[in-house]
Amino acid sequence: MKRLLIANRGEIAVRIIRACREMGIESVAVYSDADADAVHAAAADHRVRIGPPAAADSYLSIPKIVDAARSSGADAVHPGYGFLSENAAFAGACADAGLVFVGPPAAAIASMGSKIEARRIAAAAGVPVVPGETPADQSDEGLRAAVARIGLPALVKASAGGGGKGMRTVREPEAIGESIAAARREALAAFGDGTLYVERLVDRPRHVEVQVFADAHGHTVHLFERDCSTQRRHQKVIEESPSPAVAVALRERMTQAAIAAARAVGYVNAGTVEFLVDATGGFYFLEMNTRLQVEHPVTEAVAGVDLVRAQLLVASGAPLPWAQTDLDQRGHAIEARVYAEDPAQNFLPQAGRLTEYREPRWPGVRVDSGAVEGGEVTIYYDPMIAKVIAHAETRDLAIARLSAALRDFHVAGIRTNIGFLVAVLQSDAFRRGDVDTAFLDREGAALAHDGAVRTTAAPAAPVGQRPSADRNARSAVSNADYDPWNGGVVAPATARPDRPARRRSGGSSTGTLTAPMPATVLKVHVRPGDRVKKGDIVVLLEAMKMELPVRAPADATVATVRCREGELVQADATLLELR
Repeated sequence: MKRLLIANRGEIAVRIIRACREMGIESVAVYSDADADAVHAAAADHRVRIGPPAAADSYLSIPKIVDAARSSGADAVHPGYGFLSENAAFAGACADAGLVFVGPPAAAIASMGSKIEARRIAAAAGVPVVPGETPADQSDEGLRAAVARIGLPALVKASAGGGGKGMRTVREPEAIGESIAAARREALAAFGDGTLYVERLVDRPRHVEVQVFADAHGHTVHLFERDCSTQRRHQKVIEESPSPAVAVALRERMTQAAIAAARAVGYVNAGTVEFLVDATGGFYFLEMNTRLQVEHPVTEAVAGVDLVRAQLLVASGAPLPWAQTDLDQRGHAIEARVYAEDPAQNFLPQAGRLTEYREPRWPGVRVDSGAVEGGEVTIYYDPMIAKVIAHAETRDLAIARLSAALRDFHVAGIRTNIGFLVAVLQSDAFRRGDVDTAFLDREGAALAHDGAVRTTAAPAAPVGQRPSADRNARSAVSNADYDPWNGGVVAPATARPDRPARRRSGGSSTGTLTAPMPATVLKVHVRPGDRVKKGDIVVLLEAMKMELPVRAPADATVATVRCREGELVQADATLLELR
């Protein structure tokens, strides 16, 4: 392997470039027009433009990625995570083009990418599975029937994806139809595949995953577990290793089950087997992610290994650089994901320029990022800015170290979730290790308020430093109480003490509905003259890989529609007027 094309962007592209530099491998970055000045594009040895900002026309285009590899003289491709990383057709296209794919064989991706096939393989290997099915009839009626067979509560989820995209929880029969439609739209937008899967919801489980690694010489090992239970709307927020809820006996059973699943599918390279763990210590196979995980740094910290370097070695045909007996857990590591979002406004995603960006520099702390001061957070991609990882001798010390580092992370120009992350880390439930996957959905609003209080009450910056973003940044979007994950505008906006109240996005006394942030109009559900009821979705927006439903604030009649499907609208742009 002499020249590697990285079919990704942002922090993971930068992470892979650094591994290449260490190993003497030339790197090739691909970039869309939105990323022409991005860090990853500047950091690589070579760069190739692959198209316009929309991911479907650039980072998700298999022909463009393969052509970029050929034109740049690359002999291998690393998919990173997200985008095409779990696309069997992409792995196959790389093989057909004579390119080494840094990941598992296409057949393994296809098998584990199909929820029904993955469950069949896992069950045949003796791994416990959660009841669920991918119905052959993918119509709304077919999926409704599958939900009826599985029973409520249930999850409707994208069969081809991960990362919480294309996933909806269904607890009430009347929510089934909208959940199916929303999950299908998100699945198509994120993965290009609208196939849906239905699974029985295990209430209040922990999400524990096992890192596995295999080579082409018959060796398969595990690198212990990560606890990813601290998540919001199925999106991981904080991850740690070891899991505070996994004792030695359970760890042994889970890691051996993960190895069995990997061997059963003929797995090669890095992968993750995800489990749900219930209150009794029972565990169930959830899915296998056939790629490197966002949270891989916590495993690197506790196991003392470089997973990306090992990926490149194994893809080159070398055996694993370690045997199972060489691996051990050392101390405790915790990762927090820093997002461009406003927790005080129901985690509304943010877009704009980073007028200030200073990462913390602490012993035992690592920051993985693709951001830079003056850089742009665009509406086209995931709003994650950085990952901050702390490693220490004990869990308590890791919590304290990560909290301190986050307080020293200064971002201005957009709002972030930094204060919220500190509030979560310092919460009694997290410190006790008493967290399940619905913890943030239950307590997130209170923790967001706590995070805002902590930020406002933070001491003044030392002489010569500018104050932190969470105290002084002015949001790039309007002041709406907006839930991008679960139904749009949900409550009146707050008047903040540090600025005058702005016109409320999503509704005003004049009956104008405005865009809460720069976004693409995905669907306009109404026409002039239509009657709408309070709570009806009138316009569906899309930004940062998420759907943003705009709902009617009251019973009304549509007077004027001022947006078109496919149009890019700016923050505060008028979408429609009601009377």
